[in-house]
Amino acid sequence: MKKGILISSLLCAFCAFSIPQNSVVAQETSTLTPAELEKLYWERIQEKLSIYTDADVKFMEDMIVHHSQALVMSQFSPTNGASEEVQVLAARIINAQLDEINIMQRWLLDRGLDAPSVEYNGIESIITMLQPAKQDDGGHMSDPSMDKDDAMMMHGDIDMEGMDHDNMDHSMHMDHSDMVGMLSMEQLAELRDAQGPLFDELFLEYMIQHHTGAVVMVEELFSYDGAAQGVSTYKLASDIQVDQRTEIARMQQMLNERIVSSVEE
Repeated sequence: MKKGILISSLLCAFCAFSIPQNSVVAQETSTLTPAELEKLYWERIQEKLSIYTDADVKFMEDMIVHHSQALVMSQFSPTNGASEEVQVLAARIINAQLDEINIMQRWLLDRGLDAPSVEYNGIESIITMLQPAKQDDGGHMSDPSMDKDDAMMMHGDIDMEGMDHDNMDHSMHMDHSDMVGMLSMEQLAELRDAQGPLFDELFLEYMIQHHTGAVVMVEELFSYDGAAQGVSTYKLASDIQVDQRTEIARMQQMLNERIVSSVEE
């Protein structure tokens, strides 16, 4: 009974947010059984999740790949003699972009779409396509958890160990240097082999290039008619744009300080 009351409350709140004539909706739902309310509740969620464009999907897929290279670049920092300042920056980038990768993978999976997962062997990348969860008998995704930013969008950590690897589509090593802002294999190798102050300068220079590419990707998304209309899609893209621009400014300042210092020496 408590579950039915909870579903009823959530549904009424959802309808009040999305439908102007919420008093009519409230009257219609007041006579439904808990089972009928739950069914209607999940139908509303699936309707909300179905509102997206091809541009939204491409943005999520490409940005997962884009962010994954930033992780590799940042992971060189502790072993390549980076300064403490650069190591702190790299750690911040790893934390932020790991979270965003997870959000984007879940966004795709919750809409019944495959989601890329990128692994690096050194500087070579391999893409594994994660498969969406199967629907249960109730007609909704199994093991849902709710995201307040997208009208009950499901989210959570991607459990790679719990996935069915037999049903995953494994690709070959990939070169994504044609994607805006992405480092070429030569640039990645140069960064991997650099040490100390040289690593700091290359990291800042290449991460500025990389972040600038992400900003361009967001701008391109916003330029498409009908794209980024979902609450979570718009918020994620906007947050990426703001965060990357802020970090670009900070990294440019750090790079300028190092250039000035090397000239003075």
